[in-house]
Amino acid sequence: MKSLEQKVAIVTGAGSGIGRSVALIYAAEGASVVVSDIQDEAGLETVAMIGEKGGKAIYVKADVSLPADNEKLVNAAVEAFGALHIACNNAGIDGVTAPTGEYPVEAWDKVIGINLSGVFYGMRYQIPEMLKAGGGAIVNMASILGNVGFAGSPAYVAAKHGVVGLTKNIALEYGMKGIRANAVGPAFIDTPLLKDLDTATIDWLITKHAIGRLGKPEEVAELVLWLSSDKASFVTGSYYPVDGGYLAQ
Repeated sequence: MKSLEQKVAIVTGAGSGIGRSVALIYAAEGASVVVSDIQDEAGLETVAMIGEKGGKAIYVKADVSLPADNEKLVNAAVEAFGALHIACNNAGIDGVTAPTGEYPVEAWDKVIGINLSGVFYGMRYQIPEMLKAGGGAIVNMASILGNVGFAGSPAYVAAKHGVVGLTKNIALEYGMKGIRANAVGPAFIDTPLLKDLDTATIDWLITKHAIGRLGKPEEVAELVLWLSSDKASFVTGSYYPVDGGYLAQ
């Protein structure tokens, strides 16, 4: 039997990168997947990829920085598939690069709005439906920068630290009610999020990973799958790096 058979899952930011890999592996393991993104073409492409392999998925456009869009996303999952059991709150942006004393206020608000408030808004509406279903599993996409700092990225670092703390709080509040919550901390992964970096920067980033390369989205998705399944039934409130040894230094 597949590990997510008869489960319903939401994946935000599922049009590319880690989110797409998570949506694909969820579907491959039997879940009905609600694919969410702000890019319609990319989201629909993920749904098509799932369908080609015999999986079940729908696409719902949602901006996670808007509470109403998160509510709409959860309602769509229940309407299409009857319940909600799993959520991977993955959508995020990197933001601009600048020291804290020069960081644009508008950029701060945008990064916090998507990367931190977006995770809160998602869980705010996901949790009530999971309780109705008898429990569930939440995996929030943090970062290695949810554990350490990174000069020039104050908003991103603050947001990802916040995601880790929020995840721990959910675990404490809902553990006795059947909901588990964990955070995953990827290092630098070869996704479209890095598309604007030059070769020299990429080469420098590679040296920060003990394994000597960037990660692959599929490698993150494997950890997310385990945390979402009953195989991780005694695991909650934790932060799991998948970082090629970045945090070992």
